Amino acid sequence: MISKNQLKLIKALESKKQRKKNGLFLVQGEKNVAELFNSNFSVQQLYATADYINNNGALLTEHNLIPLVVEASEEDLKRAGTLVSNNSVLAIVKCKEVALPAIAENELILVLDQVGDPGNLGTILRAADWYGIKNVVCSPDCADFYNPKVIAATMGSFARVSVSHTELVEYLNVQTKPIYGAFLEGENIHKAHLNKSAFIVMGSESHGISAPVEQFITDKITIPNFGQAESLNVAMATGIILDNFKR
Repeated sequence: MISKNQLKLIKALESKKQRKKNGLFLVQGEKNVAELFNSNFSVQQLYATADYINNNGALLTEHNLIPLVVEASEEDLKRAGTLVSNNSVLAIVKCKEVALPAIAENELILVLDQVGDPGNLGTILRAADWYGIKNVVCSPDCADFYNPKVIAATMGSFARVSVSHTELVEYLNVQTKPIYGAFLEGENIHKAHLNKSAFIVMGSESHGISAPVEQFITDKITIPNFGQAESLNVAMATGIILDNFKR
């Protein structure tokens, strides 16, 4: 069973302040937890149903996780976690210190400015993983990478994409590679020259790229519209832009 103290910690980790204080975050559901096993994240505790433990015993043994497993009912896990369904396993995991990335040759680094919605951030990380983007740099006012909603929305990609939060002005100020930014008045991305080594900056849906960050944009690009919609969801726009860069 999940003890009262364990439940208290799990519920506390829904808060950014408590995640930072404890250096821990939650990973929920079989798909996301499975991604932990082949990652460099350190699992501190696993809460799982008897069926999950029986079905994954060999895997848990292989990764030396059996001593960390606490058996719990699906009802207990549903009460402890944030997911509506897929409540067979929940992990408490140690947060990582991530260094700011230095861009490599033929590398694209995704930069997010004020993307505050956790679902959008998680979906963007999933798209980044699909297109082979290894590094994502976020402004401090982006959604917290370790937010349970972000982790859930990545569908496992959180284990393969390195995410750091920093002041973007300071980070972009020292870069020498092209810095592309998504703007409504930018150059048609279908016709623009897209460098293989570059930074791609995406802003929030409501405000776009902020003025302090805009001054570092070397190439303004836009996705041409063929219909009447006023805008695109930032996660969808990110996927379209990454696809054009990777063609």
